[in-house]
Order: sequence, then C-alpha cells, then structure tokens
Amino acid sequence: MRDPHDVIIRPVVSEKSYVGAEDHNAYTFVVARSASKPEISDAIEQLFEGVKVAKVNTMNRKGKRVRNRRTNTVSSKPTTKRAVVTLAEGEIDLYGN
Repeated sequence: MRDPHDVIIRPVVSEKSYVGAEDHNAYTFVVARSASKPEISDAIEQLFEGVKVAKVNTMNRKGKRVRNRRTNTVSSKPTTKRAVVTLAEGEIDLYGN
C-alpha cells in the first residue's frame, strides 16, 4: 500500500469543482497516473477522517500543445489523471469555508 500523499497530489480548484462539491458532495483531485480506484478511495478515507467514499470516477486528460510565439517551437503540458470522488457520508473542508 502506497502513502496516501503519493496517490492524491492536489485538489482541483475551479468553478465546476465547487459546484460538484456543494450540490453533489463530489470532490475532484489530481491523482498519480498509476493510481487505481480502490487506492484512491483508501487514500481519501485515510487523509480525511470521518469520510466514507461512495464511488470514484477517473479520467485521463491529455496535455495541451503550447506554441512559443518567439522561437516558433511547440511543446506540451503534462498529461494528468483526475479523480472525482463522491462521498456517502462526511464532508471535506478543502476550501476553508
């Protein structure tokens, strides 16, 4: 079993993630690319006490291509994996409300 901090990298802070957290009790995290759904579920339950995970949905997001206008070179941003974690009971105070 890996350390939970190696599985969960950081929370996603965006308008869409705020709405999911408020309305559907679903929180979005950037996770390690090799993390599986059971690992993500266990890591969330270990990091946040009193939280029970109902389901985990994952998505692999391909990094966008970026063009440098000065040197006319093309590079890309890193590919990431995100997890949308829906909680059965409990609440996570990510945003400091």
